[in-house]
Amino acid sequence: MMKLPIVHALGSNFSVAKAFEQLHSLGSCIWFDSAARGPELEPGGDHAGRYSFLSADPVQRVIASVSDNDPWPLLRRWCDALPTYRAPDLPPFQGGIAGLWGYEAGAWLEPLERSLVNDLPTPAVSVGLYDWVICHDRLRAHAWLISWGFDANTLEPDERRARSRMQMVLHRLNAEQRSASIAPMSPIDEPPATNAPSFQTHWPGVWSNFSSAGYQAAIESIVESIRNGDSFQVNLAQRLLTRAPWDSASLMLSLRAANPAPFAGYYDGGSFQVISSSPEGFLRLRDRIVQTRPIKGTAARTGDEAIDRRLAAELSQSDKDRAENVMIVDLMRNDLSRVCEDDSVRMSQLCGIETYAHVQHLVSVVEGKLREGLTAIDLLAACFPGGSITGAPKIEAMRTIANLEPTVRGPYCGSLGYVSCGGDAEFNILIRTITSSQGWLQIPVGGGITLRSNAEAEERETWVKAEGMLRAIR
Repeated sequence: MMKLPIVHALGSNFSVAKAFEQLHSLGSCIWFDSAARGPELEPGGDHAGRYSFLSADPVQRVIASVSDNDPWPLLRRWCDALPTYRAPDLPPFQGGIAGLWGYEAGAWLEPLERSLVNDLPTPAVSVGLYDWVICHDRLRAHAWLISWGFDANTLEPDERRARSRMQMVLHRLNAEQRSASIAPMSPIDEPPATNAPSFQTHWPGVWSNFSSAGYQAAIESIVESIRNGDSFQVNLAQRLLTRAPWDSASLMLSLRAANPAPFAGYYDGGSFQVISSSPEGFLRLRDRIVQTRPIKGTAARTGDEAIDRRLAAELSQSDKDRAENVMIVDLMRNDLSRVCEDDSVRMSQLCGIETYAHVQHLVSVVEGKLREGLTAIDLLAACFPGGSITGAPKIEAMRTIANLEPTVRGPYCGSLGYVSCGGDAEFNILIRTITSSQGWLQIPVGGGITLRSNAEAEERETWVKAEGMLRAIR
């Protein structure tokens, strides 16, 4: 058996965006894109924004909707079958398990209610076993193609197949450029004919599954339930809907230019595509050290540095936003304690300000050490979905979400992520995320509701979050 993968250096002038243009038409293309920094890159550091990974054409796939058999046991078997070693001194994802865990992937973990309408359905789990990957390290300004050549039946690495797969990828990279063409946008006068509620918004051609009054009324009902002691915080989202003006690959490149983010990603599920400019990391596993980065608290960026500094200071001093963030930190500490060594869970950052293309966020960092005998899939199952996009207590918050949000979330608030050969893993939180299917784009945006929430301000915040995505589409 191969002890290490085959590695081909792609050089310092390599463009992962151009590689995406060449390779996105391969089945199940997945791109974990660190297009912008969160924390500053430091020499020798392993920070948000450092690595990008691109792969496609997995040797096996598992696709499951909530009415199907539980896919988590198969994912655990895949995880156990992966090589336990990795090429040293190279980026952390070197082939392995990767794909989409939609918000409803938690249906097999906890018996939960679901929103009534599923008008543009996508799988709850759509995950592949990838035997090659392109890795780009922004800090070292270098890229590599790594290939294992997994056998589709035994899942064991095979050197001959690994070399063949590598040559296939190199051939496509060196072929004539395959840039995606942008289709012209045509005006749309009405939303799709589904059983989902639909309300015109102040953006032409964009509909929501809430009216403005309805969204604010839902917020007020959450505040009242919090006042009654049912929960401490609930994340509520409205789903925006608009016609897809061009193909998903072009939209990914447009979103990357308009709203770059350190946990961005693209996934082609065949009948649907996920296009994300997420600023939020969910779980990261490196040498059995776990890190989670909950985001709670948002302020706009105006382009005026003095105003932005003032808004950041106000956000940092906001009792409401800090309380919201601290509640999710406590929830994530509890989730990590289920799978981490006793007394290893600690908070290394509380309510730090991080700046992105259109917004500023309060971000905290919680860390722990994964217990021996457990894997990245066990970690994901223990924490899924992320508390920052449910609320606290998590189960009660998810019940409230199901009762108030008219349509299922789908990929939104789930995760794109990977489990690498060697055991390292990383998953994002799918916020600032567009799902393309059946010619329509779903663009959910939401926020955490607490006792101090003002309904009008909370609704306004959702439009701040939507702006970068809507501008990329237009």
